Amino acid sequence: MDALFMTDFLAASIRIATPLALAALGGILSERSGTFAVGLEGQMLTGAFFGVIGTFLLGHIGWGLVAAALGGMGLALLVATATVRFHTEHMVTGIASNILALGLTSFMLRALVGQGQAPVIRIPTLEAWSVPYLSDLPVVGPLLFTQPPLTYFTVLAIVPVSLFLFRTRAGLTLRAVGENPQAAFAAGARPDRVRMAAIVAGGAFAGLAGAVLSLQQVGTFTDGMTSGRGYLVLAAIIVGRWMPLGTLAACLVFGAAEALSLRVQAFSLPVSSYVIQMLPYLAALAVLAGLGRSARLPAAIGKPFRQG
Repeated sequence: MDALFMTDFLAASIRIATPLALAALGGILSERSGTFAVGLEGQMLTGAFFGVIGTFLLGHIGWGLVAAALGGMGLALLVATATVRFHTEHMVTGIASNILALGLTSFMLRALVGQGQAPVIRIPTLEAWSVPYLSDLPVVGPLLFTQPPLTYFTVLAIVPVSLFLFRTRAGLTLRAVGENPQAAFAAGARPDRVRMAAIVAGGAFAGLAGAVLSLQQVGTFTDGMTSGRGYLVLAAIIVGRWMPLGTLAACLVFGAAEALSLRVQAFSLPVSSYVIQMLPYLAALAVLAGLGRSARLPAAIGKPFRQG
């Protein structure tokens, strides 16, 4: 295994982990407030769709990013309204929203630009930005400091999200709502509003995570292109103990597993490619079995808040 292979492998791991980590930040906000983030898969897919459609119709990738965030927020708002306002079961609502996103994006793609057929939209992808001086460093320069903008955004977003959760009064309130909404309400908070805001903010992160797939990695949208990544994100959040840095580490592990599976397929081993493609999900199961058993969920997650 030479240095070039290793550098390429690590770069691929970071590239694959980026949408996972970005969606995970949104999932942490949602789950810390007491709502299971099962709908991340659909919010990522919606963001990927609106990112491409926004760029294609409005002619600028910046509008695509805005559309991706708004798309994720829109679907998250549906989930928030159902779970917070009407007290629906979180798991069922999240899965239903994922199915809705899968069907709705396929239908809208054909309705908007396909004339009844499945179109192939090609748009330019976000180009890598080189950080002056740092990108010239050997090995780490091209690995860490020559990345597309959404990768930098993902890394930088960990700081404000961590500070918000653990160093601000609003973050303390959000965590209190996830642990004991009745006590938070008695202290003057509005748990229903806090949960709504957290879920919708999480949808914005998930929408941008979808944009990483469509606008930064492939430059197109295909049906179901998230391929279960939202569920990997849920595993990463549990393994990371609902902490941004720990979750980032878990996402990197899953990214490395998928990068490895892609390279193993090139070796023409006498193993079905479908089995090799299962590697990231097997890694998630193994990590969950080893580290997830001792994870402590926010005490009030999945429990509706009723005043009085």
